[in-house]
Amino acid sequence: MIGLRIAVIDGKGGGIGKAIVERIRSSFGDDIEILALGTNALATAFMLKAGADEGASGENAIVANAPKVDVIMGSIGIISANSMLGELSPLMAKAVAE
Repeated sequence: MIGLRIAVIDGKGGGIGKAIVERIRSSFGDDIEILALGTNALATAFMLKAGADEGASGENAIVANAPKVDVIMGSIGIISANSMLGELSPLMAKAVAE
């Protein structure tokens, strides 16, 4: 049974999200569920290749899934509107911060 659900949020090239997913997966194995949420499809794809269980891209995916997970991980920019060269919208930042 999977108990903990972790969302990893990243944008642009997905490098930070990929590194976070790899570290979480190597530390906890399959005991947790990792949801890759990318501001774009490339970031999501990199996190899925790194070992995330599921992935989704875009504003609505982040806004809809943020309240459904136990932990949200990513760079500090995920709580700042218009960060990541504008990829992270104000609605995304609000959903993560709440």
